[in-house]
Formats: sequence, structure tokens, C-alpha cells
Amino acid sequence: MSDATIRAVGLKRTFGDVEAVKGVDLHVEAGQIYGFLGPNGAGKSTTVKMLSTLLSPTGGSATVAGFDVASQATDVRLRIGVALQSSALDAKQTGRELLDLQGRFYGMTKSNRAIRVKALSELIDIGDALDRPIGTYSGGMARRLDLATALIHQPTVVFLDEPTTGLDPASRASIWDEVRRLNVEQKVTVFLTTQYLEEADALADRVAIIDGGLLVAEGTPDELKRSIGSDVIIVTVTGDPQVAATIASSVPGCGPVDVHGNEITVVATNGSASIGPVAIALGAGGVVMTSMTLRQPTLDDVFLELTGARL
Repeated sequence: MSDATIRAVGLKRTFGDVEAVKGVDLHVEAGQIYGFLGPNGAGKSTTVKMLSTLLSPTGGSATVAGFDVASQATDVRLRIGVALQSSALDAKQTGRELLDLQGRFYGMTKSNRAIRVKALSELIDIGDALDRPIGTYSGGMARRLDLATALIHQPTVVFLDEPTTGLDPASRASIWDEVRRLNVEQKVTVFLTTQYLEEADALADRVAIIDGGLLVAEGTPDELKRSIGSDVIIVTVTGDPQVAATIASSVPGCGPVDVHGNEITVVATNGSASIGPVAIALGAGGVVMTSMTLRQPTLDDVFLELTGARL
């Protein structure tokens, strides 16, 4: 196995009596997009802040780009870019002024700053808006500019903490495109935290799920989806869905059954073979069904199976 660009062993962080991160192990290869999934309060942002040297670990260890985050923080910071959930963009500055200032913070020469600003303006594709005050930007444009500020010094690793939270679907799709281009064209390793399962499914080479400060699963999106069964049967019912769940769970070939509102979700080894028996069993049990759907598992199903909740 090659050396990891990001490695954590037993990484912990406590705040008083609260254990926010309880011992996380990570191994992220160079050039990967690594998705880090979890609900609010799971420990995602705390982990990112430790890996990006904004918080000191209270246990365990971590290295990023070959340097220890605790004892070699300056070396780590020179090699990473960070775009956190809350960006601090000066509404009165233009996008160009902000990027130039960020380059000056890294000690870049005037000519190198001009080259990088030109390259980044093409990457994030916001056109003439680069010379307008940031206060005139849409939410999507501001997030893309924030991404550009994290890239001005050509980092080898970029941490993106929920980069599309609160954006409309078109802006989210645009950010996805920028992340793909960044990874493919510039070979940057991307550590992406998100609450959007479809985002991780679309972008990530590997995915880790954190819940309650602990990693509960790690693998490629396909591996994780295969781990819970071959198919998912979704049945919408009238009446008590718990009764339907009890009946469906007794059908041979069916695994865990979840109740969500007036729907039950049935994990089946072979959905095509099981959907008929499930329908017959529910009908015989007096359950009135309004719809029945067979589909492949999603990361949402994986998350539900592992944590008992949906994102």
C-alpha cells in the first residue's frame, strides 16, 4: 500500500466532558476524492479542523502531506487549502482583490499571483464577476470564489467542509463540476465532508461514515451499497406501518425493515424474487398498499442500516 496523503490513527478530540471524536482511523491515498459523511454533531467538522491544524487533537495522531498536524502545523498549512462551512468573504472587495490578497499571505510574488488568479478565474468560471464586489455575488458564485481562495498557493490537499450546504440545485451541480475538475486536472487530493449522500455517491472514490464520533463504515460507494443487500423494496401503506414491517420481515429472503412515515423499506437479497411474496404476505395480513417500488440500495440505505437514522 502506498503512503497516505492523509493518515489518522486513533484521532480524538474532547471538549470538557464531551467526546466529539472518539478515535478515528483514516487512510486517504493521493489523488482521491474522499467523502466524509455524517449528520450534524457526528464529528465531521471537528475532524476536519484537526486535520487542517485549526484544532489540536486530544488523543491519537494524524499526518497530512507527510507532516504531523500537531508538531509540524506550519508545514501542513503550506500544503493544504481549506474551505469551511462559513466563509469570511469581504463583501466590499472584488473577487480578484481577495485572491490577490490570499496569495500575498502565502508570500507569492506579484507575477506568480497574477498567473494563479488568471488560472483560477478560468477554473471557477465566474467571468466578469471577478472584478465586481463580492457582495453582488450569488451564493453559488461566493462558494466557488471561496474554493478558489483555498487553491491560490497550489496545495496538494484540499479540505472542503460541506461546500454546497444551502445552495440551490444548479449551484450545487456547478460546485460538483469544479471539484471534479480540480481533482482530475490538477491531481489534488480532496477531503469532502457532506450531509448530501448523492454528493458523496457522485464525487467520492471512497466514503467513510461517522456517527457519534466514531467511524461506522468505510469503502467505495459501491462496496458500501453492496454490503447491505442486493435490492430495496419500498412499500407505501395505509394504516399502521409497524404491522406491515413485522409482516415483511418474516418473508424469506428479506432482511432488516425500516419504517419511515407511512413507508416501509425492506432490504432483500434478491428483490425481483422477493417483491411478489412481500406483496402477497402484506395483502394476506390485511395491509392496504398504495405503492410498491423495487430499486438498488443507495448510500442513504447504508446510513440507515448502520446508524438507524436517515441523513
